[in-house]
Amino acid sequence: MMEFLHIGIDLFFGFISLFFVTKILGKTQLNQITTFDFISALVLGELVGNAVFDEKDGFGKIIFAVFLWGLLIFILERITQKWKGSRAFLEGQPTIVINRGKILKKQMKENKLDINQLQHLLRSKGAFSIKEVEYAILETDGTISVLKKPPYDYPLRQDFQIHGTNVYLTRTFIIDGEVVWDNVKEAGFNENWLVKELQKHNIHRYEDVFYAEWNEKEGLHVQTYE
Repeated sequence: MMEFLHIGIDLFFGFISLFFVTKILGKTQLNQITTFDFISALVLGELVGNAVFDEKDGFGKIIFAVFLWGLLIFILERITQKWKGSRAFLEGQPTIVINRGKILKKQMKENKLDINQLQHLLRSKGAFSIKEVEYAILETDGTISVLKKPPYDYPLRQDFQIHGTNVYLTRTFIIDGEVVWDNVKEAGFNENWLVKELQKHNIHRYEDVFYAEWNEKEGLHVQTYE
């Protein structure tokens, strides 16, 4: 009887500890889980499981282990928020794997993604043929975002005998006051062009821009800090 009571008490405090850790870390840990987040969840579960079924460990050690691990994850999240340059290394960054209907083999190889996995991810987005896809972006959480070619978009334009128009990929140029120069150069622009475009919005410093994106149809969209 005492053994069941001991397990029950440990489980209760383990549950409370995990609850508060998840509340502190925020909702994004649940709906945008990365590989590191997944491993962290396994470690937290293992810590609680070992403490519950090990008679030498009590609820005190459960709380200590869970909150220490949660603190380390919290510190990591704060680092990525404060030092934007660390995000690509610690969290990864989205990768274009299909560009204008063509599969980019180099990017797939770098992300350990084979053609069968790509097809599986595309089917999960309703694209059952690669020829239907104009752009596909592999996100940091392992999911894929798909922009279909106009004839295959829903509702099907060809069903209504409506000619499709070109689709345009939106590129992120500025995040939290820092310019993503790789995206600017891939779009065919340089710093002089970006400075002139920002001046049209009465903006003279990159640091004043919270977010800026660009596509061929609508041009540059800028949002400053409130």
